[in-house]
Amino acid sequence: MSEKIVFSRGSFFHGTKADLKMGDLIITGKKKNYKDDRKSEYVYFAGTLDAAIWGAELAEGAGKEGIYVVEPTGDFEDDPNVTDKKFPGNLTKSYRSKHPLKIVAEVINWEGHSPEILNNMLENLKKLYEEGAKAID
Repeated sequence: MSEKIVFSRGSFFHGTKADLKMGDLIITGKKKNYKDDRKSEYVYFAGTLDAAIWGAELAEGAGKEGIYVVEPTGDFEDDPNVTDKKFPGNLTKSYRSKHPLKIVAEVINWEGHSPEILNNMLENLKKLYEEGAKAID
């Protein structure tokens, strides 16, 4: 029997290809999810399911895409890589923290972007990387 989870307006999400389970912590100091050998100084999460879906779809790795409901364990701030650069006012509700995120649930039966939209995003990111831009942090 699976447990039904009702998301409140204040739910936070993290999309990835890492295999995570309830109670796990997402911490800083790990290799970033996106074409980058640097270690992450922050953990990233969003207040919209769509932003987390992009996180899962664009993450590197061979693992299964997953969306997790997370609970910040400390202070967090708007993600400056998205807010005011691309989406003034933080419309995507994208955040980052130096404190761990605790996995409290997994979102199941979510729908990803269409192959056309995903391919368009991947092509745009490829062009940016070729130009030397780190479009995703």
